[in-house]
Amino acid sequence: MPSRLNPYISFDGDARQAMEFYKEVFGGTLALNTYGDFGREEAGDAADRIMHGMLETAGGFTLMGADNPPGTQHSPGNNISVSVSGEDAAELRGYWDALSGSGTVSVPLEKQMWGDVFGMCTDRFGITWLVNISTSES
Repeated sequence: MPSRLNPYISFDGDARQAMEFYKEVFGGTLALNTYGDFGREEAGDAADRIMHGMLETAGGFTLMGADNPPGTQHSPGNNISVSVSGEDAAELRGYWDALSGSGTVSVPLEKQMWGDVFGMCTDRFGITWLVNISTSES
């Protein structure tokens, strides 16, 4: 398997809901493992929380996420964003509609000065998404 770069997002107890939402948006195969799945007795109340989640799509996207380990503090912030880009406008607009529909749009999805269609939104889980639709100039 070649090396790959993909985002890994930390959540504060809602990783399952977030990863299932992203599966609805992008499709693909979602694998979720809880702290309890690994027989970790020390997980206690966190046994049902997600230790590792991975979404892999037919389009080649990989998104990983997990709930913070027991005993650690969740530190949300603007230190993560996820970029989705390509040339398939219909596909990318579908992602945009799903992600921004229950979130907040900070940059509307529209043609930008560099010629591409671009938008930025924050989904209902506080994750910032950048969607860029490349336009080919002939």
